[in-house]
Amino acid sequence: MEHKSKILSVVIPTYKSADNIGSLAKRLENTLSGMPYDYEVIFINDNSPDKTDDLLKDICLRNSRIKAVSFSRNFGQQIATSAGLRFASGDAVIIMDDDLQDPPEFLPSLVKKWEEGYDVVYAIRKNRKEGILKRLGYRLFYKLIANLSYVPIPQNSGDFGLIDRKIVEILNSMPERTRFVRGLRAWVGFKQTGIECDRAARFKGRPSYNLFKMLTLSMNGIFAFSDMPLQISSALGFFVSIIAFIGMAVTLFQRIVTFFFPDSLLAVWPGFSTIVLAILFLGGVQLISIGILGEYIARIYNEVKQRPLFLVKETINLDKRN
Repeated sequence: MEHKSKILSVVIPTYKSADNIGSLAKRLENTLSGMPYDYEVIFINDNSPDKTDDLLKDICLRNSRIKAVSFSRNFGQQIATSAGLRFASGDAVIIMDDDLQDPPEFLPSLVKKWEEGYDVVYAIRKNRKEGILKRLGYRLFYKLIANLSYVPIPQNSGDFGLIDRKIVEILNSMPERTRFVRGLRAWVGFKQTGIECDRAARFKGRPSYNLFKMLTLSMNGIFAFSDMPLQISSALGFFVSIIAFIGMAVTLFQRIVTFFFPDSLLAVWPGFSTIVLAILFLGGVQLISIGILGEYIARIYNEVKQRPLFLVKETINLDKRN
């Protein structure tokens, strides 16, 4: 069945992936040209310092369906993904990475589920060809967010997936600056499903997503979709207060014993080290609580500044709508 009146948009945030873009574009063209839809591919160049900009110009010149947006500076993957959603004009939008770990040949499987009536179709990563520490880190993150978030976020699903046009419009209307796209995608609800997909090894080069960026993304996801850290902080406060009251009762008891039975074993009074440990424990709990509160306040501050989500330096082929 032909659907040439409908358009598929593929959004790809890219950073330090010049070695992969050429192969990615070819595989996308081969896959999309064999599907009964018109298409556009939108690369969001997050101010990559390598030759990404020049390569994108050559690719866009060769195929007008491939488009590019270049940022004025690096804004981060989640912002680049959100920008791609704003520029996409398709009836369905597919989000994928630029390193060929998300296989372009899997796109027809996503589209098939969309044709069955699903509004969101996300890829569930069945196998990860990555280091053991990274795999453990991802597993820990998904377990944490599953237990802390008030929104059920699918396990082992990244941003790779398909979103219907009406969902794209909803996501574009969300004003928050601290973006966690897979969480926002889960938050909207509607009819969603997942498909298992083997995650390949990175095609070439080294990933730019280091441990710090992974931790930042994890914290954004947790603090954006859970108030559990604040509740844990409060629970710690109550726990410490209970310990303090017990300590006061024990101290009072020891004072009484000391007064009436100076030589009793129960009259032993804790020394200097006990006091120091108590102070350190209380100080640690207070600093943790203040730090958790600070994370939420920092995100509130970031929201109220109302700065633009991103700044565009240059666009290619975006005036040529399919």
